[in-house]
Amino acid sequence: MTLSFGPIQSLGLAAIVLCTLPNAALAQTPSTDPLGDTPFNSMAIARDQTDECRVPKPPADLAETAYLRNGYRAILRILIAEEALASESCTCQLDQFTWDQALDALSRFQTSNNPRLPFKVLDLYAQADAHEAQVLEACAE
Repeated sequence: MTLSFGPIQSLGLAAIVLCTLPNAALAQTPSTDPLGDTPFNSMAIARDQTDECRVPKPPADLAETAYLRNGYRAILRILIAEEALASESCTCQLDQFTWDQALDALSRFQTSNNPRLPFKVLDLYAQADAHEAQVLEACAE
């Protein structure tokens, strides 16, 4: 029978490391300030910069799943960008659109008869991004 001192040596090393750390490092609590410098061990996620013309997250009661809500958000982004291109307007038109309009436009973007997956959200995101890029390009001129 052989004896192993590996676990005991590991404990001794851990004790030495803990004793040599400054007390401030041990007592540090993570900051939840999303705009401040957060330590590496913090799980706080910084909030997105607010953009007054950015389509907000849909209300939870709009649809039963996040997949559907994200799709309706992308549809609303597309509708807003299409209107901006058609009217050649560079002003924010978010206040002129409602979530009901996104729901009403579903048939135009529907790719499946499955009520839980009526569209491909990633395709809608790509289309919304492309339309918004067109608006930015037109407004930059």
